[in-house]
Formats: sequence, structure tokens, C-alpha cells
Amino acid sequence: MEFALWTEKYRPKTFAEIRGQQEIVKRVQALVEQRNIPHLLFTGPAGVGKTTLALVVCKSLFGESWRENLLELNASDERGIDVVRNKVKDFARTKAIGDVPFKIIYLDECDALTREAQQALRRTMESYAQTTRFILSANYASKIIDPIQSRCAVFRFKPLPQEELLPLIEKIIKEEHLKIDKSAEQALYEVCGGDCRKAENILQSCAAMSKTITAELIHAMASVARPKEVKEILETAIKGDFIAARKKLLDTMLRYGLSGHDMVKQIQKEIIQLTLEGRKKASLIEACGEIEFRISEGSDEFVQLEALLARFALL
Repeated sequence: MEFALWTEKYRPKTFAEIRGQQEIVKRVQALVEQRNIPHLLFTGPAGVGKTTLALVVCKSLFGESWRENLLELNASDERGIDVVRNKVKDFARTKAIGDVPFKIIYLDECDALTREAQQALRRTMESYAQTTRFILSANYASKIIDPIQSRCAVFRFKPLPQEELLPLIEKIIKEEHLKIDKSAEQALYEVCGGDCRKAENILQSCAAMSKTITAELIHAMASVARPKEVKEILETAIKGDFIAARKKLLDTMLRYGLSGHDMVKQIQKEIIQLTLEGRKKASLIEACGEIEFRISEGSDEFVQLEALLARFALL
């Protein structure tokens, strides 16, 4: 099987093909149909269609010459003030090819721009408004300075709901001649959390191993423990058997190659499913937040996870 990236292979080419974000797509399409757009700011989590929509805008406006009229910079490129002053300005000051009176500069993950670069960008957006439109993409709008946000039409993207993501998965399964059952589809959605790109990458990795996709294969490829296993660990701890819970926890982490952060997130999700009163659940979720912070500050993850299990055992 040719291992081409399915993310690119199945990327939508038109507005009608974009899954989810229907309100945003309608508003942006209306702007494009007028053959004129303001500066745009797309914010939201990864893998929900920000880059796809930006590319569809360019293709709809410029047709075959969209590559010549688009400058795309992403987080892997140099993102300092010199790039904004030189590369972006050089592209912005040249005239567009075709009947559209402006070019487009797409800055992916622009929340990674330094504050000084954002200040330079703010001035560039003003100076070249006649010949250039900017489409900015960011995971966190709070990291974009207010002057840039005020110059853009802001669109806030959401994670893809299950009813929007699963038809895309089923289309890929059909075209790639794979087999998948309902439990595996559900597991795939739970693992990717509404991130379409992550879902496609996991699915392609599974397809390289087997034409029949199972929930176990998805969890193994995604390096995520099955919810049932995490629940067993927590229930064992709550019963007071701390040693057995600790052993299960370490076995699960080693089997799936999980980090402390991954394990805390999965534990936090499973707390909601436990048969405990609300106050105890709230106390345990608070403990998860504290342990996650300690791990991020450099504490030993195994010691901290054992401390978290001790909280469950003390219930």
C-alpha cells in the first residue's frame, strides 16, 4: 500500500466538501463570492479545518493561479521580526496575478509569532491593505495582540462533532477497502477528540498493519490505554487495594508507552464515569489538576501518579 498522507489525499477542495463549521463556511463563502475579503483570523484547536478553509478560499478566488498568489508560512519557518519585515513585505508589495486585486498571505499558527513580530505585522497589514489580505490561523486567540484582532474578521472553530467526523471516516474506509466495526469507530472518535487530522493519521497507521480495523488496534497505534483498563485501575484503588492499583497503572503505562500527562488526562476523563457522589468526583478532579501541574513543573511522574492513586485509595 502506498503510504501517501491521507490528510492531503482527502483534504476538501471546495466549500461544499468541508465537514463541520457550517456557519463559518457560509460566512466566508459569502465574502469570497463578492470577490473581496477582509483580513481573516481563524482560531481553534488543531485538525478542525482552519488551513483547509484558507486553501479553499485561495483556490476559489484565484483558480489555477492560486499558488502564485499565496504566501504560506507555518510554525516550522523562521517566525521572527526580520521575516515580517522582509519576506512578508516583499511579497505584499507586488501586484496579484489575475483579476483579483490582492494577494493572500497565510500565517499558520501565528500565535507562535513573537510579540515584536506581531507589532511589525500590524503595521504591514495597514500599509499593504490595497494589495494584500492576511489569513491568520491560531490555536489560542489570547496570544494574538488586540490591534491585530481588531483588524481581522474573527472566526472561532470548534472540534468536529461525531456526526460530522464519522461520515468522513466511513468514506476513507470505503475508498481504501478497509473494514471497521462500530466499536472501533467510537474508539477512534474518543481518541482523536474531534481532531480530523489525528483521526486520519491513526487510521492510516492502523491500515498499514491490518485491513480490519479494531478498537484494540486503534488504542495501540494511538498509544492510548483502553477506557476499561483505566476504569479498572481507579476502581481497584477506590476499593483500598493501593498496591494492586499501582501495579496495574505501571503495567498499563509501560504497555502503551504513556507519559504521565497522558495518564492524568485519561484518569480525569474516567472519573466522571465512576459511581461516586459529586463532591468526591470534584475532589478527585481537583487532585488531577494538582498532579498535572506538578508533573509539568518537573516532578517525577511515577511518584506523582502514585500520589494520585493514594488519593483514590483514601476515599
